[in-house]
Amino acid sequence: MIPRYQKVILWLLLVLSVLMAAYLIRMRGRAQDRLAAVPDSAPMPIPVETPPEQVTLLFANDEDGSLEPVEQQFALPMETTTRARTLLNDLFAEYAKSDSPHPLAPVSAVDDVFLLPVPESTPAHAEQMAVINLNGSFVGHHPSGILVENLTLLSILGTLHANFPQITRVRFLVDGQPRETLAGHADLSRTYLTANDVPGVAGSDAAASQDTGSSEKTPMEGQR
Repeated sequence: MIPRYQKVILWLLLVLSVLMAAYLIRMRGRAQDRLAAVPDSAPMPIPVETPPEQVTLLFANDEDGSLEPVEQQFALPMETTTRARTLLNDLFAEYAKSDSPHPLAPVSAVDDVFLLPVPESTPAHAEQMAVINLNGSFVGHHPSGILVENLTLLSILGTLHANFPQITRVRFLVDGQPRETLAGHADLSRTYLTANDVPGVAGSDAAASQDTGSSEKTPMEGQR
């Protein structure tokens, strides 16, 4: 048998627990109401619209296998990696047009661009390697063929080199993973030297004469 006074104490503790829980719930509700009533004093960011600027696209032509520098006007962000990604997607938007000399599917081509320092470069001439993460849908819809695939890679390398001279090397991923080829031919497993692939660039011959044992090759070299 439980003594009467212990029963009374237990009932009192139970009632107090219920009252305390109800009080805490009510206080929490009031605190949330007060927070909701406080106006947000943080200033709203003002959207900044960058004016269009002139850029150079290395435009591919499937008919004669050429690359032609074309001046275009695009509004680009200031941050370098976002700027490079936007520029490349603008390039592929041109290729998706009905009158394109290098027709490609109208899908997003580049998901991300990552920039890494080139270890052997000097502070006075800092070089960067761009890692281009291609969209799997773009790669899946890309036409197959040595010429058309190589022109796509050359167009990317040349456009980057023309607008970002500090980018001297490029590697490719597809959906964040390494891939052997673009659509069965052009090699995506290599590190490419951008200066090799821009027509008329001073120093291209020197870049092309690097150690043949290196994995840094142009798209055309990768087919030899």
